[in-house]
Amino acid sequence: MPAARSAPSSVRAPKRRVFLESRAAVVLAGALIALAVLGVYYNSYQGPFILDDLPAISENPSIMKLWPLTGPLSPPTNGQTVTGRPLVNLTLAVNYAFGGLNVWGYHAVNVGIHALAALVFFGIARRTFLQAGMREKFGRDALALAWVIALLWAVHPLTTESVTYMIQRAEALMALFYLLTLYLFIRGVEAARPWRWLGWSIAACLAGMACKEVMVSAPLIVLLYDRTFVAGTFREAWRQRWRYYAGLAATWALLAWLVARVGNRGASAGYGAGVDWREYALTQFSAITRYLWLSFWPQPLVLDYGNGLASGAAEIAPYAAFIALLVAGTVYALWRRPVPGFCGAAFFAILAPSSSVVPVVTQTIAEHRMYLPLTVVLAAAVAGLFLRRGRWVLPGCLALAAVYGTLTVQRNDDYHTAVAIWQDDVAKRPNNARAHENLAINLVAEGGPHVLEGISEYYKALQLLPDYAEAHSNLGNALGSIGRTDEAIEHYKAAVKLVPTLTAAHYNMANALAGAGRLNEAVAEYGIAVQLTPDFAPAHNNLGNALNSLGRMDEAEAQYREAVRLNPSYAVAQNNLGNVLFARKLYEQARAQYQLAAEIDPNYVDAHYWLGNALVMLGRSAEAIPEYEKALGLKPDFPDAVHNLAIAKAQAAAANGTSAKQP
Repeated sequence: MPAARSAPSSVRAPKRRVFLESRAAVVLAGALIALAVLGVYYNSYQGPFILDDLPAISENPSIMKLWPLTGPLSPPTNGQTVTGRPLVNLTLAVNYAFGGLNVWGYHAVNVGIHALAALVFFGIARRTFLQAGMREKFGRDALALAWVIALLWAVHPLTTESVTYMIQRAEALMALFYLLTLYLFIRGVEAARPWRWLGWSIAACLAGMACKEVMVSAPLIVLLYDRTFVAGTFREAWRQRWRYYAGLAATWALLAWLVARVGNRGASAGYGAGVDWREYALTQFSAITRYLWLSFWPQPLVLDYGNGLASGAAEIAPYAAFIALLVAGTVYALWRRPVPGFCGAAFFAILAPSSSVVPVVTQTIAEHRMYLPLTVVLAAAVAGLFLRRGRWVLPGCLALAAVYGTLTVQRNDDYHTAVAIWQDDVAKRPNNARAHENLAINLVAEGGPHVLEGISEYYKALQLLPDYAEAHSNLGNALGSIGRTDEAIEHYKAAVKLVPTLTAAHYNMANALAGAGRLNEAVAEYGIAVQLTPDFAPAHNNLGNALNSLGRMDEAEAQYREAVRLNPSYAVAQNNLGNVLFARKLYEQARAQYQLAAEIDPNYVDAHYWLGNALVMLGRSAEAIPEYEKALGLKPDFPDAVHNLAIAKAQAAAANGTSAKQP
């Protein structure tokens, strides 16, 4: 099998300082790439949490406590972006530990990951152009050529979804470790003591497996790189480094374990997730064609394409023919022209886990999947043009980088508010019901006149997709917020009829029923919600409220205790449990619960008020006074607190034998 020419195995590749390179030039080139990344993402740091950011970050209890590490290394298993990706979850926990839910920190880490990935990609490209089989054609311009390729990728608008959309850190972090695996391998085969580098390469591969399933192809691509650019044949690559490849292969065990633990990722991916794999596969022909088009002409960019599928073979025939031609060309090139073959194989191998026959239900097309494959496309395109046009390609690439950078800055502006990004999505994909629903959610969240705009968007979503259960449920929330409770309940009923297992719809309907005084019906709906999702702490708490209002105090106490067991930081549930204990005259136990609630949330008025009440009942009026004062500091128009403060002062004064000042 022909392969790229390489030096005999007995001859070690020379150390660097090839042609006109210098260490200072390499460092300067890397610094310029990093500065370019910072420059094009300068306006991305204030973008809010959107879409999957919410359940995976702001509503993810596993990131809210960094120690012990078993917490963040055990992400939720309900199909969120962090499911089965413990290292991604751990980085989010670090963010939370240092800045809570301040979005600036999450964006800064994402930009940093992207900058590091661009630098590693620069190193791979440069050292590849200096390999024995490539040096004759590219060696004298290796530094400049690698620099413009990495720069194009660093500022390319198609990467914004993996950088600015915070939870797609999963894609960027996996890509960083994928690139590191290959870069450290290249350094290892060039080094006098290779195992230091090769050992770190295995470690990087293992880390990548803990970030995203796309990492599965990394060991194979490294082997293919070895055959193409270093050893010359698979046999020679295996003979020289079989222990290293055994180590890489061993990292698949971690990935297999993580995948087995989460199954079909909470019904969001896999063959049992409700999407026919054949329809999904057909859809990927047009998806991959679009990715390639966006690689060169990155307009228009879309955050969410929805979950639509190809309706038939005729619809995708031209795309299928194009992709089939590329696959056939890749297979032929692997045999006759290994370098182009490597590029084609790497492109398809990286895309394969998400863009082939394994359905991803939540997104049938997603631009972030091109984050890493884009490196291959750009490297192949620029190197191919360089071979035909020579150094004249370099200034053209710099001009293109300036255009791409400008488009990236503009794209980041779309992420400035949640409403803005969804308005952009609706404008570009007007038939995407999910985009209309998400725009509606964020319009309603802004309140005021935007609520009616949001309700209008919900109706548009339901017009496009009448069986959209989540839209019915969320429309119910919006209608309830403006007092249209009866209409809200009807939409909740429609939602649970469509999807009986939709916990949110049962829970929201229960809240509406409770607010309307229909407590027995509310108890039934809360019961279904906690049966469907046993670890849903707010549902347990609100069920406790409904039961308490019905006088079923024992059952209410059990629900409050379950809520605080599930979430010890749930101040409202701690306070409600205290109220049940207070009603039973268990004042010391109640005091302990109120104290916990006040410590968890120092601005929780009721916790301070009821803590004061419990202290008075325990005969500790002097201690009650500052609690009432805290409650009044937070809510000056609180007559019960004013009254009870006066009583506490009088009792404290009587205990001291002095006159109490009138409040």
